[in-house]
Amino acid sequence: MRVNRILLSSALVVVALVIQVSVLARLHLPGAVPDLLLLTVLGLALVYGHVGGALVGFGAGLLADLAPPADHAAGRYALVLCVIGYLAGLVKPETGQLKSATGPMAVVVAAAVGSTLLYAGVGALVGDTAARHVGLGSLLFTAALYDLLLAPFVVPGIMALARRAENDPLAESTSAKATDISTGWLSGGTGLKIGSQRNGLRVKAARARMARAGRIKGVKRL
Repeated sequence: MRVNRILLSSALVVVALVIQVSVLARLHLPGAVPDLLLLTVLGLALVYGHVGGALVGFGAGLLADLAPPADHAAGRYALVLCVIGYLAGLVKPETGQLKSATGPMAVVVAAAVGSTLLYAGVGALVGDTAARHVGLGSLLFTAALYDLLLAPFVVPGIMALARRAENDPLAESTSAKATDISTGWLSGGTGLKIGSQRNGLRVKAARARMARAGRIKGVKRL
């Protein structure tokens, strides 16, 4: 990853984790907790692609595993976010621009459900059965609901920051192509070419009038 990606991703992940631990975790909402860290990884993965998304997800998850008051095995959430970041990066828009909000919202719901299931599955492998006592169905519903409500305020802003840090080369090339197309359209399909033809006809007509005037006055023209 490039330096600007590392710096931006690290700053965003740290801010998201601080808000997650100090604010969202203390709301005591029924069911799951809104996962701001997951939304941050999704926003970055939709810009950086599957490789960048996996790396950001692993780093964010590992930081969450080590930050207090974590009470689970280290590496558990790192694995979850690594997989989610990789999968989210696979649906990165080719143009770098989102055509509608339907796709990202579907990605958020799938990521919320998938991360909850994967986290519970990894926990079952290591002997953590907390999800069974809370109720997996309730966790899935509330996780998807909370993340979906929070996503419009987080994911677009994260993607905008990431594209600005990247200087958006793909978008610039796309806009350059559009400018070339529009320039070609204007010069070839509208009045510019016709105007140049009219100017040429006017010059030819003026030369013809000068030639006739010279012959009438008896002036010899070289």
